[in-house]
Amino acid sequence: MAWLVLVLKVPAEPSRHRVAVWRELRKAGALSLGQGVWAVPDVPAFADGVRRAVDLTNTAGGRAVTLRAAGRSDEDSSGFEAMFTAARSADWAEFLADCGKFEEEIAKEIRIGKFTLAELEEEEQSLERLRRWHRDLTARDVFGAPEAGRAAERLRQCVAVCEDYAERVFAALHGSQADQA
Repeated sequence: MAWLVLVLKVPAEPSRHRVAVWRELRKAGALSLGQGVWAVPDVPAFADGVRRAVDLTNTAGGRAVTLRAAGRSDEDSSGFEAMFTAARSADWAEFLADCGKFEEEIAKEIRIGKFTLAELEEEEQSLERLRRWHRDLTARDVFGAPEAGRAAERLRQCVAVCEDYAERVFAALHGSQADQA
């Protein structure tokens, strides 16, 4: 597997430029190798993020160098892959935690009997955010972190929980309309 190594030098001031570059690289799933040095697998899934980080660096008056690299030995290559997969595992763990929070939130709404269209819309937006996040993580997880399968299953559970909540909201709304008739 070939890698892209980015060597970035962004002016210290104003700090917003450094923060913007850092956020873009984190969002893209880049692996930090040290101050101003990042790496991603050289696959299309990372091209846009790399381009945006380089553009942000250049716009800030900094310097960006992108190098294509490969490990000199199998150990180097597998070590890089292991570091990258560990970073994806951490991303998946955060995703799984948010799935739990999503399910807890809906359980709370059911427990207190909050069956409104506004709450349902809010929960559906949260579910859509989880879907986008899952899609982004899947695209970046080029080596297949072990948590990916569990994350896909948890997302399916979140969808089912949200569908159940939607049915309860519509039942409550229709029930109250029937009571008024």
